[in-house]
Amino acid sequence: MQATDYATFLPGGQHWSLRLRRHTTMTLTAREPDTNVGVLLFNPENTRERLNLPDTLKCQHTFKLTRGHCLYSDMGRILASIVADDLGWHDSVGGNLHAGHMVAKGWQPVSFQDALNDRTQTGHDSFLIEMAKYGLGVRDLAANLNLFSKVATDETGAMQYVSGHCQAGASVTLRFEMDTLVMLHTAPHPMDPAANYPKRGVDIALGTTTPPDEHDACWQSCDENARGFANNRLYHLGVA
Repeated sequence: MQATDYATFLPGGQHWSLRLRRHTTMTLTAREPDTNVGVLLFNPENTRERLNLPDTLKCQHTFKLTRGHCLYSDMGRILASIVADDLGWHDSVGGNLHAGHMVAKGWQPVSFQDALNDRTQTGHDSFLIEMAKYGLGVRDLAANLNLFSKVATDETGAMQYVSGHCQAGASVTLRFEMDTLVMLHTAPHPMDPAANYPKRGVDIALGTTTPPDEHDACWQSCDENARGFANNRLYHLGVA
């Protein structure tokens, strides 16, 4: 069972972070088509442990992430599981918006000094601002997940951004399997073809849920996930 205890709205082009406890959930709901939410995850007790997308994809034999998949740390533990998903595909390889992307796209940079919170923020800078609140910096950046976005490959292996993949009202829910420091931004995807810098926000709903067991869909989706949950169990025995 999942209950909602707190809700807020994160406007487009902004950033947010929070330490979420084990067995809590976060549901993100897009208000507009082609929304993008960049995600980084850290273990707040040891921030050297963080989301590792290469390991996440490799151990689950997938290029995309959706319901039933887990988000692994670089220590083989599961930080979060995707327990509900309207889209069926979230981008794991597209990366983060940098200033160079803005220039290449012809998106006009707008500074905080000129527009306050209506500035045009990159995903890269958004993460660094949030990370600084916890004593983290450039050396702590890792490959980020892009929720709501889809990047597919063609016959030659070239990556292509899929416009229209996310529609207004689409949502995805993460369940946290460890205490996790969550960092989000709503800067556009670096491959977004919009003519102007798009600002598309998301609703955030936080809640609590019952702990998973061996019958859980994420637990059962592959043998590697069962081992990941076993690693979590051992970790929490040590923490206790």
